[in-house]
Amino acid sequence: MNFPLIAQQVIEKLGGKENISAAAHCATRLRLVVIDETKIDKAAIENIEGVKGQFAVAGQYQIIFGSGTVNKVYTELSQQLGIGDMTSADVAAAGNEKQGLFQRAVKGLADIFVPIIPAIVAGGLLMGIHSMLTAKGFFVEEKNVVDLYPAIAHLVDFINTVANAPFVFLPVLLGFSATRKFGGNPYLGAALGMLLVHPALADGWNYALTLANGNIQYWQIFGLEIERVGYQGTVIPVLIASWVLATLEKNLRKVVPSFLDNLITPLFALFITGLLAFTIIGPFGREAGSLISSGLTWLYDTLGFVGGAIFGTLYAPIVITGMHQTFIAVETQLLAEVVRTGGTFIFPIAAMSNIAQGAACLGAAFVMKDPKVRGIAVPSGISALLGITEPAMFGVNLRYRYPFIAAMTGAGISSAFIAFFNVKAIALGAAGLPGIPSIKPDSLVMYIIGMLISATIAFSVTVILGKRAQAKI
Repeated sequence: MNFPLIAQQVIEKLGGKENISAAAHCATRLRLVVIDETKIDKAAIENIEGVKGQFAVAGQYQIIFGSGTVNKVYTELSQQLGIGDMTSADVAAAGNEKQGLFQRAVKGLADIFVPIIPAIVAGGLLMGIHSMLTAKGFFVEEKNVVDLYPAIAHLVDFINTVANAPFVFLPVLLGFSATRKFGGNPYLGAALGMLLVHPALADGWNYALTLANGNIQYWQIFGLEIERVGYQGTVIPVLIASWVLATLEKNLRKVVPSFLDNLITPLFALFITGLLAFTIIGPFGREAGSLISSGLTWLYDTLGFVGGAIFGTLYAPIVITGMHQTFIAVETQLLAEVVRTGGTFIFPIAAMSNIAQGAACLGAAFVMKDPKVRGIAVPSGISALLGITEPAMFGVNLRYRYPFIAAMTGAGISSAFIAFFNVKAIALGAAGLPGIPSIKPDSLVMYIIGMLISATIAFSVTVILGKRAQAKI
């Protein structure tokens, strides 16, 4: 591949050097901020060698080249632009200036939750493994693995302890990540999270039961009666408190003399935020978080397969807008209250949508005769089946429209199916074939059948619509 020529063509088709204000790359995509998107020649970009797709999101224009290729294109691009090396964070900051309030809010949630996803995924998958080992009838009728092999009982218990840790101490992870996002000291944020799950506090998991039994203890501070209850597994209280902490810290630094800054600022910021967290923010946030998760669970359970069909059909368009990033907060809350909620229904529906996008992309590869399209569609389709849908969705399905329609159809029908059988996940992971360990053991068969339904319908409808489209040419 002629990388200098490819970079030159990209610059030209984006409207020239003067129309590009920032550029970086991730594992598979060029991430660019352009001044005027109307100057972009999208059709010409599609025909540049190596390009697998393009889309605009979060104030950025992104061109998919694929792993191993994108970094070589970027090297030539940055030289020709004369902008030097830029990070994805630099481009994101430049792109933020072009975003509206809602877009910035969605991106802000993503920036907070994405860094902690590995911890949640690790804990969640271990939770799924623990469930499989302890569920009676999963492998052998009326018995679990521990019954068959008592010697591994302590190992299974250890797995459960490791699995629960990220959820029990979720406020510590969120406090660190959110405070850093809001511009405060992340270690103060972590300390705030530790405060909210301090062992001296009553267990927040059993708050309702402790309250009903009249066993809540109180602090008497400044004439206020404050509940001594922790916030294990909560999301909203920590996010609000982290914002308050970061805001207090930044404002205190403006008025506290520099020689006292390291002493006074963290002391007052943490103490005031802690007091507000237990008096106002925590109680409000606990109720808000429970209401949101309860409301969504009620809606899903009440509408049943109809709700599943609607959500599944619209999931891919939601991904295009970026609003799916907000689901991470809801899923985290649902998983944190897994005993009450039974798990998250969002993850299985996301998996149905991803499987459908992958199958539709493979269907497009089957029905089309263009070698370049097939070269993009086959690896992209396989990637989507494994949970990474961007190359398939933006590189093929949206480009030719009918595969995207077929994918929405397959996702809607399969989501209705799994909603009818109340399939839920007890962990997060890659939403697709690798997501099997995340599913509740008693829902696993229906989850697999749902994936087969999603893939079959999406692939078949794509082939049918594709042949009609080919016949009209």
